[in-house]
Amino acid sequence: MALPPLDPHPPLHNVTVELPEVSLDKYLEQLEKNFTVEYEEYLELEETDIKTLGEVRNTLGKIQKATGVKPAIIYAFFVPKTLSGEVEESKNEDLIPNAQDQLTLVLVTPDRKPIRKRVEGTTRQDVLFQAKRLRNEVTKITSRPNRYLPPAQRMYQWLIAPLEQELQTGDIENIVFIADTGLRSLPLAALHSGENFLVEDYSVGLMPSISLTDTRYENIQNFQVLAMGASDFTEHRSLAAVPVELSVVTDSLWQGKSFLNEGFTLDNLKRQRSQKPFGIIHLATHAFFEPIIPGDSYIQLWNSKLRLDQLRQLGWHQPPVELLVLSACQTAQGSEEVELGFAGLGVQAGVKSALASLWFVNDEGTMALMTNFYEELRKAPIKAEALRRAQLAMLKGEVRLEDGKLVTPSQVVPLPPELAQLGDQNLSHPLFWSAFTMIGSPW
Repeated sequence: MALPPLDPHPPLHNVTVELPEVSLDKYLEQLEKNFTVEYEEYLELEETDIKTLGEVRNTLGKIQKATGVKPAIIYAFFVPKTLSGEVEESKNEDLIPNAQDQLTLVLVTPDRKPIRKRVEGTTRQDVLFQAKRLRNEVTKITSRPNRYLPPAQRMYQWLIAPLEQELQTGDIENIVFIADTGLRSLPLAALHSGENFLVEDYSVGLMPSISLTDTRYENIQNFQVLAMGASDFTEHRSLAAVPVELSVVTDSLWQGKSFLNEGFTLDNLKRQRSQKPFGIIHLATHAFFEPIIPGDSYIQLWNSKLRLDQLRQLGWHQPPVELLVLSACQTAQGSEEVELGFAGLGVQAGVKSALASLWFVNDEGTMALMTNFYEELRKAPIKAEALRRAQLAMLKGEVRLEDGKLVTPSQVVPLPPELAQLGDQNLSHPLFWSAFTMIGSPW
């Protein structure tokens, strides 16, 4: 299939900005502080110790040694064009965003000097317009299914291409984005080089800041899953695939316990976790990230709403939950507060990692991705790689609904009549797989 050409746009010129060795640590520490304080204020967190460049690189090195996967962090943020060189170190959170601010990228790896590049020819206004356009177009499949490609390619040219050579020569396999306002609700997996989706080359994740993230590595395969969900609701659409999702996860793919509908209460959630320190909590239900304040966002339980600002009270950080999965999220678009809530989900919940979606993916598509994700989580070295493999399997048509069955690379699951009657479904479009994002630690 021939891809549509890129939208007309001035050519990009990437300016590599070298900082003196003594300035690198101070520069990165200021950058980390800016992002960290932003989340601390919105989520009302206690003040966090800011990691130095040496500590960040040491963390990346430990992950590489423990997993065999080489990670990198890309900071993507906007700065006034008048700030350049060492003056930029004085940038603080009080700077008022301006439409003409320029996109700047900083790449941090375990074993090389950080690279900073100003992406000349970019403005905050243009970049955020294309980010919003990608989010809008990728969710439209009926009219023009490939209309998302121009903004997907443009965002790749801005966020990845300037660092592509360093990523390739550095043998990077996993990219963690720490991003500015407007870039935190981007379907990163769907960025497109013109030949490949980003997820075909790298596993990806989204972090609020590395200082706020619990990066201690544990093998996820050593933990059991507590899976809860609801299929019937009074205020929201039904989720007919949830019973299949829960039974497949806990009966055939993973050790653990599952509770459906009446068993999906706050009291039971607390009780089960207190009785046994489940390392994975899987909630198959509606979850909403809403604007303004964290209390407006919630997870729908069987008989109540669990506000996201209540998650900390559940004690999931003692001992830490390795992975929280919210399999039917909806995230409002165009709100700085919503983005802070989404990218800060892991911190807010007190968990190391969270898997959530940027938009509501249909019930069957979610069940398909989740089934293959847990299959891959048994084998993959890091969580983000399990997600990447599941997304690739959907992209390649290896995960699909066919003849009343869910087909994955490793199993065929018969579907109940209410799902079988929906007919065959091709789930290869990024609408079905690129919304799912690994938040917090991708490792």
